[in-house]
Amino acid sequence: MNPVIPIARSPRTRRTPTSEGNVVAINTRKNPSPRSRLLYDRKESARQISLSVRSLDYLIAAKTFRTIRIGKKVMIPHSELVRYASSNHYSRIVPAKRIA
Repeated sequence: MNPVIPIARSPRTRRTPTSEGNVVAINTRKNPSPRSRLLYDRKESARQISLSVRSLDYLIAAKTFRTIRIGKKVMIPHSELVRYASSNHYSRIVPAKRIA
């Protein structure tokens, strides 16, 4: 007979019983609201506007977004993401031309 192996639970999820006896998972992780952030890194910016990070890099290289550098990190203000998302884009996203 095989021994029963207990399943490890995430420390961030707490299970509480309801009045019917069912178990409900409650997420106790503190996630900041997307509206509360002023700056986003490249990965989070791409996720916010539903693009790949590479496409976002092409747009940054084409000076479509105003960016702020904090050390090595490239940050994009929330207002720039809203401006981009609220306008129409008919052209393709292409790599910027390299200057030799």
